[in-house]
Amino acid sequence: MIQYFSQRVIEKHKRMILDEAVQINGFMKLLMKPRNAGTGWTKEEKTQLRKHLKRLSYYVPVLIIFLAPFGSLLIPVLAEILDRRKNKRATT
Repeated sequence: MIQYFSQRVIEKHKRMILDEAVQINGFMKLLMKPRNAGTGWTKEEKTQLRKHLKRLSYYVPVLIIFLAPFGSLLIPVLAEILDRRKNKRATT
């Protein structure tokens, strides 16, 4: 249920989120790491993602959901929705 809600909200604000996200150096590359490389984030990378999401939430308040307890479990949903490739890779 939370995943569905977060998907709807992110889709609604996708353009604004992307516009702000590309301004943060390295954020999109780090966010897409599991989708591009097939490996998970390290503990340090998760900390960095949370730091970037905190900064983004100042401009796009809807992203505060990712800073809530267990909000980091929804970060893959954000990566999936913000993926700009035309042919998305199959995730396993």
